[in-house]
Amino acid sequence: MANETGNGPAKPAIEKKTNPPAGEVKSAAFSPIQDNKTGEAMKNIDFILDVPLKVSVVLGSVRMMIRDLLQLGQGSVVELDKLAGEAMEVHIGDKLIARGEVVVVNDKFGIRLTDIVSPTERIKQLNK
Repeated sequence: MANETGNGPAKPAIEKKTNPPAGEVKSAAFSPIQDNKTGEAMKNIDFILDVPLKVSVVLGSVRMMIRDLLQLGQGSVVELDKLAGEAMEVHIGDKLIARGEVVVVNDKFGIRLTDIVSPTERIKQLNK
């Protein structure tokens, strides 16, 4: 076979491929964005308001060797890592959420919050 110009053998014809017909294209429909008002936001979290959480106030901590722990007896003094008068830490679970000072309320200890941990600091704690 000769090609159309008459020079040399014929080249196979190149078939042009076409995509199969597509289905009907429709626009996505989204519901309108609604403003969250304080009342509406409160309704959304009402179901978790009765969930109990363990709140702890940390006076201080210390690492001890087992041999030292076994030698403790009544009257032993364990030195903590906090200074006298330093703010106590308020934890929910094992996450720090606030700091405060110890107070006495009706012959019971309490804590007056002096500093709430910022959302940025709380996010950093998640990586620990």
